[in-house]
Amino acid sequence: MMAGSQWELPPELCCRPMAFVALTGLDVVYNAVHRAIWDAFCANRRADRVPISFKVLPGDHEYPKCRTKRTSYEWYIPKGILKTGWMNKHLNLVPALVVLFYELDWDDPVWKEKQSECATKVEIVRTSLQGRNTKVAVVLIQKKTPLPPGEDLVASERAAALCNACDLSGKSLFVLPHTDHLVGYIIRLENAFYEHAQTYYYTEIRRVKSHKEFLNKTTHQLLFVRHQFKIAFFSELKQDTQNALKYYRTAYSLVHELRAHETNMLEIKTMAGFINYKICRLCFQHNTPLDAIAQFRKHIDLCKKKIGSAELAFEHAAWMSKQFQSFGELFDEAIKLGLTAIQTQNPGFYYQQAACYSQERKQLAQQLCQVGASYPSPDPLETQSGALDFYGQRSWRQGHQSIDPPDAEKEKTAILALQIKEGDVPHSELIIALLSNAVAQFKKYKCPRMKSHLMVLMGEEYYHAKDYTKALKLLDYVMCDYRTERWWGLLTAILTTALRCAYLMANVKDYIIYCMELLGRASTLKQEEKGRIEKNLIKAMMNEVPDPEPECDPASVSAARLLWNDCMALDGSTDLTIEVQDYIPFIQCKAKFHSPSFHVDQPIQLHVFLRADCPHPVSVNKLAVSLSNQEYNQWCVVESAGQESMKLLPGKTKCYNFSFVAKTEDVGKKIEMTGIEVMLGSDVGRCVFLSWRGAGGDAASSHEALLASRSSRRLGRAIETRPEMDWDSLIMQQSTMIISRVPKISVQLSHQPPALNNEMYCISLTVQSQEEGVAKDVKLTAGLKPGQDANLSQTTHVTFDGSKVCDDSAPALLPDVPLRDLKPGEKLESCIYVRCISTGPRVFLFHVAYSIDTTVEGRQIVCKCHKDETVTIETVVPFEVSVKFVSTKFEPLDRVAVDIPFLLMTDILSSSPWPLLLASSSLQLLTMTSNTPELHSQLQEVVLQEGECASECFCLRCPPLTNSNNTVATGQYLISWRRKPSSADSPLIQTTVTLPHVILESVPLYIHADLPSFGRVRESLPVRYHIENRTAVVQEVEMAVEPSDAFMFSGLKQVRLRILPGSEQQMLYNYYPLMAGYQTLPQLNISLPRSAMTNTHTLRRFLPQRIFVKPQGRQLDDASIAAA
Repeated sequence: MMAGSQWELPPELCCRPMAFVALTGLDVVYNAVHRAIWDAFCANRRADRVPISFKVLPGDHEYPKCRTKRTSYEWYIPKGILKTGWMNKHLNLVPALVVLFYELDWDDPVWKEKQSECATKVEIVRTSLQGRNTKVAVVLIQKKTPLPPGEDLVASERAAALCNACDLSGKSLFVLPHTDHLVGYIIRLENAFYEHAQTYYYTEIRRVKSHKEFLNKTTHQLLFVRHQFKIAFFSELKQDTQNALKYYRTAYSLVHELRAHETNMLEIKTMAGFINYKICRLCFQHNTPLDAIAQFRKHIDLCKKKIGSAELAFEHAAWMSKQFQSFGELFDEAIKLGLTAIQTQNPGFYYQQAACYSQERKQLAQQLCQVGASYPSPDPLETQSGALDFYGQRSWRQGHQSIDPPDAEKEKTAILALQIKEGDVPHSELIIALLSNAVAQFKKYKCPRMKSHLMVLMGEEYYHAKDYTKALKLLDYVMCDYRTERWWGLLTAILTTALRCAYLMANVKDYIIYCMELLGRASTLKQEEKGRIEKNLIKAMMNEVPDPEPECDPASVSAARLLWNDCMALDGSTDLTIEVQDYIPFIQCKAKFHSPSFHVDQPIQLHVFLRADCPHPVSVNKLAVSLSNQEYNQWCVVESAGQESMKLLPGKTKCYNFSFVAKTEDVGKKIEMTGIEVMLGSDVGRCVFLSWRGAGGDAASSHEALLASRSSRRLGRAIETRPEMDWDSLIMQQSTMIISRVPKISVQLSHQPPALNNEMYCISLTVQSQEEGVAKDVKLTAGLKPGQDANLSQTTHVTFDGSKVCDDSAPALLPDVPLRDLKPGEKLESCIYVRCISTGPRVFLFHVAYSIDTTVEGRQIVCKCHKDETVTIETVVPFEVSVKFVSTKFEPLDRVAVDIPFLLMTDILSSSPWPLLLASSSLQLLTMTSNTPELHSQLQEVVLQEGECASECFCLRCPPLTNSNNTVATGQYLISWRRKPSSADSPLIQTTVTLPHVILESVPLYIHADLPSFGRVRESLPVRYHIENRTAVVQEVEMAVEPSDAFMFSGLKQVRLRILPGSEQQMLYNYYPLMAGYQTLPQLNISLPRSAMTNTHTLRRFLPQRIFVKPQGRQLDDASIAAA
């Protein structure tokens, strides 16, 4: 009875209760139709189908016999609370409904015989259910689909006859057509079966409730609990979980009202545990987790003191452990179904508590169980049936409810048997399994410290179970966290256990690692203990067997000694390499380059600092630094050779200095320390190499450096006055950069900013050597500095030839242009010309590189040096050109008349801060022609200062065009210029300005006038008007001269003319000025009667409007001259 699995909850308690329906009359093996019906009932049941448990049974199956119903409880004394087979009986043995399947169609030719056979089968089922309230139903398997109710009279009559023959109600007879819609019919059948089952369980509940009136609280206390449990269980089968929860709560209260003593304590706790499990399960099912947690806490508070027999106290711990484990499983199952848990309330805490009680059980078992005692015979724990009658009772006194045991001697023997059996229980396995579940939960809910703590407990449990490999694996994993979080006390305790494991396994490498860490600064052990460990470490390194660790199992120590002897014999001289970066060893190491960078002509200096934290001095036999360029490693090694110089004193820092010369090809490269190796031990024993990655340091160094930096900020400069080197404030410098030798040349640039767009901008470069030797292979890289906008490289051109304007093929950067060698103090000058096509700032680079011979620590090397100068130059537009078209009267034109002169005016406005020399200008006309014989530049050799403007005027004419295009291109305006301060042989820059297009218009009549440049008062002023017909038709012209106050005139005041195509008519008028000054000429009104589109203003726009009239002159005689 009391085997290790006896604390497991019975499966019938843990499952979800479902109504049990027995199906008879189905041959699922040989009949394909029956098999299809059975598969439709049980295969692929979805959650939306009714909760029924189906089982196929033969028609003559023997169901459990029903006991004779008790009519009175007057003299009845119950022997226990709940029988062990009761739940299983109602879940799997006693059906709520038995369904008989029978193949019978309504039109069957042998209907009578089959009806009789069916009635017989029903009677057999009823007989086997004698005394039960189980319902019986019949399902007729038919081949045809039935007609709607009421339409098939034969079916109705025969159904009634069959019900009478079988003694069935009409609601218990069903028809199942075997058609394509079989599953749909089956689901409808299920729902009908479910209703019958509900009725059965309701009847059972009523039956159990009816017993209450016969019970009394004096002798029938157990029955009160039993009946409430049964009602609740039947309610669950009926799927009435709310009422089930109510009755379970009542049963739980009643079970704690029972008189408890040692003989029945286990039964009370067992039933309390069962009922608590059901309550918590239903609370989670109802999505009220807080109620479940509150119930469980109440349960634990009520039961934790009910220990029972002191000699079997381990049983109470086992029971408590199971309670926590079961609740944790319920909680976890609810989470999988959608419940949300949090960090502070998750299943991990319950698994952890279960593990704690299992540990307590283990300790109690070790205290109470007699080692070496023989198991009593005959076995007092055996029963006749092999199982108990009631849950929680003792096998040697079943049904006994008195306070005192019936047989004291048998009680004693049975307790001894239980203790011996408990001694065989694998406690560590149970504890580890529970801790593993808890770890998984705390990992899931991101509780790293709880996870680490439980992993330590698991490791210690593996240690006690003598599974040292797994113990070491777990402890080693957890130690990383404790090192990172600096829990030195906890780390020391874990290291002590790990050291024992390593010793008992004879794992030499791990043993040495843990010894070194327990001797280090993170260990909280006393000095005497550290001294003992140090002696053991020396023994292990001298190839001797170390002394056993305290508190180890003597049998394990004996086995470990044999393992150590074998290990020393096999690989005693093997060298060990230990990566100590992730530990906190007893030797600390930090390394740094003296500077973050070294010039190639300087020796590279490297410092390695070592410090011992153990109680006694340590001898180091070799120190080696590995660098990224392995060729330098030979210069970074030091060996003891028996000297005292390699001995490390406790708490003292020792510095080792290394120096080497870099190779010239490493200029621009980084040299890194890849590792540091310290060798302990000697040739006599075992050599142990402590290896640090990078520049040293260990798991605690970064935090110590942080604390040191904060401390130095608080204390200020007082730290600098300390005589002893502060270890924590030492900063590691893992890498250094090899940079080129400092150049001893000067590079000077001379130029006149800003640069003008398109000009050949001159930058003078002066290089002077300040070296002591000859600078060889001098090369110049000049031009646009790389890394700028890509468009700049397309619009920037650099050349050394300033005699002509470079074209677009010139590059933006001239690389590695060789110059001559430079002797000490010698100067070299050169001019670089830059042409910038676009405006804006540009950065230009001038890189002068050379080689020079030098000596570093007696070694002759060739150093490559370079000097860079950059300059930012702004490029601006030298001038702005504006162009406009005006008439010969200087009126702005938006359209140009064909074959009529007009003026092109250009304005050049200087925006250059330097004077500009305009060498010449010219027009390149496309469709226009000049109205003057030759086009001469009017700006030749003109000098413009900033803000000054130079203008030109050209008289042009547009000849008639053959095409119909009314918009034509004018041409280009070319300007040749350069800076005024530049030399006379510097090239001229030609700027091309594209002239705007003009819109042409044709005039039918062109009228222009010939008149003197001025008139005189009261003197005749002849004006001749020329009227040209520019059309291909005869034009009729009407002319009239308007009178004017300033003039009198002679000529035709009003005239009507006809002008042939292409011909000209002239009209002569004599104007007689009356007033001096600028006077408006008499207006000439012209109209073309046949051309309504042309108005007077359009025709006379080419005529002069005003003329200057001089005053009337007088003759000067001699007298007046004399008077003057």
